Amino acid sequence: MKSDSSTFNWHCNTTWNKSAKNTAWCLLGCSIGDFGTIFFFQITKIPFPVLSIMILAIINGLITSIILETLILLRQKFSFDNALKTALGMSFISMISMEIVMNLTDYYLTGGAVLNFWVIPIMLLAGFLTAWPYNYWRLKKHNQTCH
Repeated sequence: MKSDSSTFNWHCNTTWNKSAKNTAWCLLGCSIGDFGTIFFFQITKIPFPVLSIMILAIINGLITSIILETLILLRQKFSFDNALKTALGMSFISMISMEIVMNLTDYYLTGGAVLNFWVIPIMLLAGFLTAWPYNYWRLKKHNQTCH
């Protein structure tokens, strides 16, 4: 008898497409707060430790992602409580992993808390590719999605 893990289908194009759309919305929300925070410290030159800026960027990225996802769900006629609960519950692991990888990529490539035109696409791609398989799995296994 096969276990559930050996029969899981990773080859569903429809689910990959839907999970890619969900991941892109999550990435948009996360990057607004993350990049906004890094950009603020970059232009103001406020002396703040790189690690602290990156932690603050992750927190702000999570907050803006939750806000964006809640607004999307409200437009789909969810009640506010249900929209917020759904945004918090379904994609928080995805958001955290996305944020951590984006900031680690920034740190590895620039020394951290530095935005420029060449690093942003790499950070976005790294964050997207980190979260996408989890979002596929979550959608396929539990039929759960944020959007």
